[in-house]
Amino acid sequence: MTLFKILPAAGILFAAPFMLKAQQQTLSLREALSTAASQAPALKAYREETNAAAKNLALVKNALVPELTAGYQAGYATYNNITGLTYPGLFLPISGPPSTSNTFDPVPGTVLSALLKWEPLTFGQRQAAEEKAAGQYQLAASQYNDVLFRQQFAIILTYLDAAYLHSLTRSYQGNIDRTATGLEQAQVLAREGLKPGIDTMQFQSVLAQAEMDLLTLRRRYFEQTAELIRLTGLSSSPQQILLTDTSFMQELPEMADNAGTDPAHPALQIATSRMEVSKAALKEIQREWRPRLDVWANAYARGSGVAADGTVAKSDGWSLSHRNYGAGVQLSFPLLGFTRTNIRKNQYRSLLKAEEARLEQTRLDLRIQLEKAQLAFDQNREIAHKSYKQTEAAKFAYEGLRISYDSGLVDYTRLMQAQLDLLRAEAAQAGATLQVWRSLLDIAIAQGKIEILTDTLK
Repeated sequence: MTLFKILPAAGILFAAPFMLKAQQQTLSLREALSTAASQAPALKAYREETNAAAKNLALVKNALVPELTAGYQAGYATYNNITGLTYPGLFLPISGPPSTSNTFDPVPGTVLSALLKWEPLTFGQRQAAEEKAAGQYQLAASQYNDVLFRQQFAIILTYLDAAYLHSLTRSYQGNIDRTATGLEQAQVLAREGLKPGIDTMQFQSVLAQAEMDLLTLRRRYFEQTAELIRLTGLSSSPQQILLTDTSFMQELPEMADNAGTDPAHPALQIATSRMEVSKAALKEIQREWRPRLDVWANAYARGSGVAADGTVAKSDGWSLSHRNYGAGVQLSFPLLGFTRTNIRKNQYRSLLKAEEARLEQTRLDLRIQLEKAQLAFDQNREIAHKSYKQTEAAKFAYEGLRISYDSGLVDYTRLMQAQLDLLRAEAAQAGATLQVWRSLLDIAIAQGKIEILTDTLK
């Protein structure tokens, strides 16, 4: 992650008049995280996909329930059909007495049927399908948790950047105040003949530059609040957002916990879920070369416009005068499917090995990421401690030169150089503090525990 470039001068005025005109909405880091979980459209999309996967699991389990289909048909067909022609799909084949000749006069035929189909025994195929559906549901849930985790990371990172810009407010506003005070003193000294009038013009130029830098930083701050709005799904405008968690940028977090990566890390969970889905898919393929047992039952009534003696009786075609029923079982086995199944098993074994390798790589990546984050945290914390000392020294030097300038002992150039050094030191301190918090965030991400950072803000 790249640190914001430290400009010579920049700032935010949170009490600026333009912000007071709009109705402000306070936003803490925890509020941003909770709002995103409930309102962010991207998270809603993954949440609904998880719900769909849960419904698919329920649908697969529902396969044990028998299928009962009822249907009624009525139509006109040629005499040769005897019982009337039925549209396929709902009815078992219905036969009737043969016609002795080709007669193409239409006669009516009707049928009412109830067909029951049931697979009570699947020799493990249904169980494999349920395990696969359960794995797909777990994968969808893991993907949602992973997206939520990434969203939380983006929100915290954006919030830290915004808080960093906020922390520059005192420094750059102080720079404007120091320049304005210097301008007033230069005017007094010029009137008394102790300083040349050019100092006044130089102070005015520096003051204008400081105010322009303030506007630049204000724009950068609004870019961060706009990104927070995008990530959280808030309806406010960037000018209305007022961050409440910013004081932590004035202090350094304590040493981070060096515990290992949590087994429940979203990245590990999603890799594990993919592997489990591959296992279930392989099991489903292994069991497809097994017999299938179907139980069927059929009860139907029919009417035909052709009587038993071959005479046409169209009125009988509309009545369900003949009733029948039937029941049976069917056992089927794919005799020549062994080769195909064997090829598919080898294919899915390779896919499973690929997912196992990805899981192992994910573990390795997280371990290295955690080690690098912990090293960066320690180094950035040392840098931040030194930046605090640098700021104190720069402040002491500036105060001394300001007194000397007011006394006429030093010129404008030395005073402004000290003022610029102080501003740079304060900006560097804010940037160093930001890097420590970012390193802590990296540790939290590598361990899979956002709470490592959020709990530090208590």
